[in-house]
Amino acid sequence: MTGPRGDYLEQIRRGGADLPPELAAAFAKVPREAFVPDGFQRRDGSWVRPADPEFLATVYSDDVLVTKVDNKIPVSSSSQPSLMAIMIMALRVTPGLRILEIGAGTGYNAALLASLGATVTSIDVQEDVAVRARAALARAGVSGVRVEHGDGYAGRPGDRFDRVIVTVGIGGVSPQWLAQLTPGGFVLAPVKHAGTHPVLVVSGPPGGPVIATPVCPSGFMLAAGPLTADHPGAFPSPAGPLPELSPVAPPRFDPPLDEIAYRDLWYAAGAWSRRAAHVAVPGRDQGCLALLDESRTDGAVIYPDGSIHTGNSADLVPAAADILDRWTAAGRPTMRAWRVSFTLTGDPAAPIWAPDAWELS
Repeated sequence: MTGPRGDYLEQIRRGGADLPPELAAAFAKVPREAFVPDGFQRRDGSWVRPADPEFLATVYSDDVLVTKVDNKIPVSSSSQPSLMAIMIMALRVTPGLRILEIGAGTGYNAALLASLGATVTSIDVQEDVAVRARAALARAGVSGVRVEHGDGYAGRPGDRFDRVIVTVGIGGVSPQWLAQLTPGGFVLAPVKHAGTHPVLVVSGPPGGPVIATPVCPSGFMLAAGPLTADHPGAFPSPAGPLPELSPVAPPRFDPPLDEIAYRDLWYAAGAWSRRAAHVAVPGRDQGCLALLDESRTDGAVIYPDGSIHTGNSADLVPAAADILDRWTAAGRPTMRAWRVSFTLTGDPAAPIWAPDAWELS
């Protein structure tokens, strides 16, 4: 590729995706700009339009492109390409595979899957999003994808699929998806864990037992309806900004943990404590891991260097220190080292299989 697309594949590789030749060819072939004809939102909130000089360069960057906003909250997008690549590789796509996609977004992800020879049914709860994705796929000349407006929780009753891929953050897996899988099939989904959405490979019959293994860290927009229903084992969400923080335990890691290792620590924290959450910390571009108090307005924050900071929750500091001790003593396990068991919970009228127990393999 030349021009603005010249280093697109290299950017995806730098994002952590070791692209096999067939997937690299799909990214090179499918025109991402065809899926954002009305432009997209920058991280600073301004809008990039096709006539803007930086349009193509931004389209062919390893970044999420937000395409729909509701009350200043992003509700649809084209995901970060390196994350898309990692998830597609985890699907183990082969020609003829039948894939159910929950969350159509722009249609770009389905187009990549179709370019690998899969037949894709993509469902989106937002009718306008489904209409635009359908038009984009036609504009890009992509066949083998059917986009439907519907309730993602239900999947597509009556059909059978070899894989289910979910492109929105969920609290748990719909039993309907498991029922629609062929033998040996699995669900690939970003499931809420300590305020983030690590991607899991989930398998099991609709009546259980259901188990999973983590693939990679991620952050996704939340799904609507029963897929994010509250349940007794749900992790807390911050209720407001934290008070001014002060250091109460010195750094442990020199140099500080890089982003991947910090996410590994974060995953372990969620496995060992249901108080683990994502918090915004003033002066830091990225959110931090914290153990929240009962009010969800204060807690003990663990920084990437291993230091612990708190406002008025000194009682949570020993628990944060214990997580650091346990993770270090275990040899700093990656999130892929965990095995997850699920329980049926959520809305009784539309239950979900949600993570309930974790163990190191």
